[in-house]
Amino acid sequence: MAGCEGFLGTCLPRPTIVSRWSRPGRTGRVQIDPVAAGAAAIALGVGVAAPPAAAGSPQRPVVSPNEALGRLVAGNQRFAAGHGRHPHQGLADLHRLASGQHPFAITVGCADSRVPPEVLFDQGLGGLFDNRVAGNIVDDLLLGSVEFAVTEFHSPLIVVLGHERCGAISATIDAIRDGGSAPSHIGTVVDALRPIVAPVLTKPGDPVDNAVRANIRAQVRGLLSRSEIIAERVRQGALKVVGARYDLDDGRVTLVG
Repeated sequence: MAGCEGFLGTCLPRPTIVSRWSRPGRTGRVQIDPVAAGAAAIALGVGVAAPPAAAGSPQRPVVSPNEALGRLVAGNQRFAAGHGRHPHQGLADLHRLASGQHPFAITVGCADSRVPPEVLFDQGLGGLFDNRVAGNIVDDLLLGSVEFAVTEFHSPLIVVLGHERCGAISATIDAIRDGGSAPSHIGTVVDALRPIVAPVLTKPGDPVDNAVRANIRAQVRGLLSRSEIIAERVRQGALKVVGARYDLDDGRVTLVG
């Protein structure tokens, strides 16, 4: 899916790193209106999912990666257009799911308060198996969590979700340019991102957004290359791993191929 940009196609204390986790600067972004996004989904063969079931009723099972992707496409279109349905978020759903879960997608997202997957994909309880950490970094612990969901629930889709103006990326760029290091355990995040971010700093365009996209691609590659469980299911056609970027300004998600 290289080159696809349509959805379904996220220092240092010098002296305050905390304030740099959310830079106000705006980056270049790909805008896709609901009609265009729907066309992109059709072109990719994923379709658009049927309307979600009413609260308290089980969701229709997802049996293919493309169907799962289509459901997320449709949900993000609703959210970005201001027509979210907020499905499966009632007490009846809570009680129904108490005995077990069957998430149709696994997300690897950034621990940013503005990027909650259930909200931006207009999903509810039991739909998404979320894994979130600053910089959406797939370390061994997070990889184990993803593998657990793949084997236990047979979820057919993994989405690595980065976002524009990522603070972890900005902090890493600052550390590289300043020759410094981040304080305490924040340095672990910066050190994990450094080898991904450094090579793209000389490329034209916005350095933060370039690095966000590079990191999304790197984490997708890591999932496929480091996990035989994931790679085997992808070879079987039972699982798809995609990278995506969330736009903080308009609420839209686009694929990063």
